[in-house]
Amino acid sequence: MSQQHHDHDHHDSQAGAPVVVRLRGAGRSFGGAPALAGIDLTLRAGERLAVLGPSGAGKSTLLGLLNGSLEPSEGTVELFGAPTVGLASRPRRELQRRIGTISQGLDLIEQVRVLHNITAGRLAEWGAARSLAALAWPRPDQRALDALSSVGLEWAVHERTERLSGGERQRVAIARLLIQRPELVLADEPVASLDPTRAAEILRLLSRVSDEIGTLVVTLHQPPLAREHCTRAIGLREGRLVFDTPIADLATDRLDELYARA
Repeated sequence: MSQQHHDHDHHDSQAGAPVVVRLRGAGRSFGGAPALAGIDLTLRAGERLAVLGPSGAGKSTLLGLLNGSLEPSEGTVELFGAPTVGLASRPRRELQRRIGTISQGLDLIEQVRVLHNITAGRLAEWGAARSLAALAWPRPDQRALDALSSVGLEWAVHERTERLSGGERQRVAIARLLIQRPELVLADEPVASLDPTRAAEILRLLSRVSDEIGTLVVTLHQPPLAREHCTRAIGLREGRLVFDTPIADLATDRLDELYARA
């Protein structure tokens, strides 16, 4: 009970924090079919938001709006106070540099060593010559070693990524985020393919990362994990926002309604 109470306080304590994300009436259509419609959402620094909902509810589309890779077809999306519509490519890149994404496919290069995948988190801040040198002759710098050790993978620095288990690959993706130091972390179904123990481990790491560096938005299918690791939850169904609540107030009947067969 005390945990829930603490979480509720945490949610309220964000009230004065800067706004990281603001959506007003935001929607996105593909080929005339709305994937998301009429979404109002304000997210402040330090929140850990779980996005719940069945497959096809619009969760990945929402993450696309939140990382600036998709523009809204209706309404407005502001990231760190800047509207995402009509941004020139340089300001868009600068915006995206502040956002770290873990996609379902993880976007790791399987055939290279773990160190290569991790330094990819820094290529944005290095010039072309240094980036090429880092890819050709990777030398573990301290930041890479620290990031690996904070996810428990310092032993794997020279391992080939394809030899790692699913859970270890997830941890490589998290170490890459630690190096990038984004202010907003978006994780798309990061534990979909993992057993419950590994899933809890990865979410613990993600919440720790967001405590260190900013704000977390994670799409999940497991409400118990959301209750344990997030401060707030929203429910999406058929592209619409069904609820938005502090995690302590997340009622089971809301979840039944969310996942009920249409």
